[in-house]
Amino acid sequence: MDIPDANNGSFYKSFSFAEMLLVYFYWSCRKLVIFCLTIKYKMSKVPRIQLSPLQHGSDGTDSSYSISSVPRAFNVPVRSWIFLFLLFCVISKPAISQVSPRSYTAYKSLSEIKIDGRADEASWDNAPWSDDFIDIEGKKIPSYRTRVKMLWDSNNLYVFAKMEEPHVWATLKQRDTVIFYNNDFEIFIDPDGDTHHYMELEVNAHNTVWDLLLSKPYRNGGLVVDHWDFKGLKTAVHILGSLNDPRDTDQGWQVEIAIPWESMKELYPGAALPENSFWRINFSRVNWDYELDGKRYSRKKDAAGNFMPEYNWVWSPQGVINMHEPEHWGYVYFSDKQGVDNIFKIPDDETLKWSLYQVYREMLQSPSRINDITGTKTIGELEFMGSKVNIHFETHNAGYNLYLNNPFNGNKLLIREDGKFIKYEN
Repeated sequence: MDIPDANNGSFYKSFSFAEMLLVYFYWSCRKLVIFCLTIKYKMSKVPRIQLSPLQHGSDGTDSSYSISSVPRAFNVPVRSWIFLFLLFCVISKPAISQVSPRSYTAYKSLSEIKIDGRADEASWDNAPWSDDFIDIEGKKIPSYRTRVKMLWDSNNLYVFAKMEEPHVWATLKQRDTVIFYNNDFEIFIDPDGDTHHYMELEVNAHNTVWDLLLSKPYRNGGLVVDHWDFKGLKTAVHILGSLNDPRDTDQGWQVEIAIPWESMKELYPGAALPENSFWRINFSRVNWDYELDGKRYSRKKDAAGNFMPEYNWVWSPQGVINMHEPEHWGYVYFSDKQGVDNIFKIPDDETLKWSLYQVYREMLQSPSRINDITGTKTIGELEFMGSKVNIHFETHNAGYNLYLNNPFNGNKLLIREDGKFIKYEN
């Protein structure tokens, strides 16, 4: 690689690959030091996380990391610098990954809802639209607009989605096939917000359904219960144009869904209606580039015969191409009002929980760094609403826990090694 010489703009000096690698490493380290001096999460009221060294071994050797201050970081061993550099790579994601989840207030319907894909009842007219869907990573603006509305009553949770699409197509007609191989609309529901035992529903433009239950996220070795169904589920699709007809240009398609509370009762605490409380929910839309064989649509392939990657558009930002990080999902608050402004505020426990999961995900990136830690250690702190909140790491026979205590209500917020969130109320 040739670059201009500093002493003579017309002279070019040839650098070896090793020399360029050293230059790159220098600038990376420089960026890391600047990062350590200026680290702040760009989230509304989100704590600033400071991680301190983990101590372990009989000699108390410092062999982990610190981003609490530059001087302490300079005193850690080389092995710790490597881990700190890797930690920096994990933390310095696009800003969208550090944006708090979105929220939506679902009002109670005062009239019967007919599931026909049209959503033309007065209750739907009064229901607010969600924010427009965004790219799952937050890097690109989706090509086509997607929005949802939600309602509820004593029997069902209702969802209505409207999707712009100039060519509406679908091929899959058998229930519980992999529906996202077509363009589809997806719902993810975690009633108690512990990231375990959550539900997924996918629908394509043929109104073909795939519903399933997941024991926990794939990152934690979760199992898929494919034969699980939303009992009593009703879905309907309305095409704004035509289906599988390349001769015209369509406006899009709509899907209307009624999910009975009874079908989800086993998965939420107390099995009571979530009136004036919230669930963790997210929505996704998978969209593929297509190609035609005559009049038949299919997913587009590249020159090597491989399918082109899909587009993933979501309501609440995930920050990564992975819907199965439930801590990123949005908050849906079920108001007992109808068409009345009812501003939902994300609770402080949830804000602290969000920050704790950031630390948990960083630990998952380098599990070997905590394998030989024993006992309970304070590994860092959060700065939250003017208070310092310590982050604790503790080991036990089944693994480890990551936890903190809310200084305002005394609640203990804990994440197990398998990712399950538990709140111990004071």
